[in-house]
Amino acid sequence: MAISRRLLLGMLPAALAGCVGGATTRYAGPAVTKVEVHKGRRKMYLLSGRDVLRAYDIQLGFTAAGPKQFEGDGKTPEGRFVIDRRNPNSAFYLSLGINYPRPHEVAFAKSQGRDPGGDIFIHGWGNKRRPRSADWTAGCIAVTNAEMREIYLMVQDGTIIDIVA
Repeated sequence: MAISRRLLLGMLPAALAGCVGGATTRYAGPAVTKVEVHKGRRKMYLLSGRDVLRAYDIQLGFTAAGPKQFEGDGKTPEGRFVIDRRNPNSAFYLSLGINYPRPHEVAFAKSQGRDPGGDIFIHGWGNKRRPRSADWTAGCIAVTNAEMREIYLMVQDGTIIDIVA
């Protein structure tokens, strides 16, 4: 029995190495070359060239209309950004960071005596059940945990993300 237990415990790291939130960490399809977010339609698309690989219904900041300008405004940024980091330990399941604020957004906010905010992510719902139709984030882009697992595997750091009204 002790040998079997040691064998199983020895194999556990190898078995878990291929897992993120219960899914394989491998994506074998076409590379995602761009993410497009259409705030007005509440849709996000993963593209490979001009081909749409996946489409998702999304939830946005609690005051979604208009571009993010200041910390606490509840708006989701607009413009061209880059996925610049990953968080496998996010409070909202998994998350991919967006490089907001950029220098011109920092300069504008400071010119108004304000902070531009930051920590904008694409993330899951976390441990709460949420209505599919309500915007609730502080400016992030939210999808279900299952969808986030797929996005996390498909989208690499450095991928362009265009967020439009």
